[in-house]
Amino acid sequence: MVQLKNKVALVTGAGSGIGKSVAELYAANGAAVVISDIDEKGGNAVAEGIKSKGGRAVFIKSDTGSPTDCGQLVAQTLAEFGQLDIACNNAGIGGAAAPTGEYKLEDWQKVININLNGVFYGMRYQLPVMEKAGSGVIVNMASILGAVGFGGSCAYVAAKHGVVGLTQAAALEYSAKGIRVNAVGPGFIETPLLTKHLSQQEMQALVGLHPIGRLGKPEEVAELVLWLSSPQSSFVTGSYYPIDGAYLAR
Repeated sequence: MVQLKNKVALVTGAGSGIGKSVAELYAANGAAVVISDIDEKGGNAVAEGIKSKGGRAVFIKSDTGSPTDCGQLVAQTLAEFGQLDIACNNAGIGGAAAPTGEYKLEDWQKVININLNGVFYGMRYQLPVMEKAGSGVIVNMASILGAVGFGGSCAYVAAKHGVVGLTQAAALEYSAKGIRVNAVGPGFIETPLLTKHLSQQEMQALVGLHPIGRLGKPEEVAELVLWLSSPQSSFVTGSYYPIDGAYLAR
């Protein structure tokens, strides 16, 4: 499949999990891919894996929470490939768990900075390049918690709600300029973000929240991101797409 032939795609948080799957699927569909992450080992491994299959990829270390890094990431993408057609702003963290009245200020600031500010910083530098080119696609990684609350995760919930609103605002501003902006809302997905930090009992409790009877897989989310990034979704912009095993339908 070559839906993205001659396209250049940038994926943040692509060293593992959903970002890794998105980057690999982009490459499998013909795009040259910039792998961005703070994890050098993971990011390089993803890039090398893509190249070993005949794809084009480069790893660029970048901190989503740093506006300077985000600006440099776009500049380096242009220096490497000469264009930027697709951006998937995926990088994020779960953050600390605590009631809102006890949530540490430094934990709040960290989660908001990476999960919300990081998406803004990314678009702040991606959009002018796409506007100059007259086309582009941005997919922002929100969450089911961009639509509902979740006790103990006030910062994450606030950030992901913010990502949905930010996506809609940007879509209104740039759709007439040939740029589509959408958000994806995964349910709980089997990624290192969960598996490294939760016990088996906690994982099973999360499974019980999904009527489909299991957690999602990164590859399933990547398929939705690919569609939103491709010409097949040419009339889709300003939308929020849950992919959640009926979590939100309860």
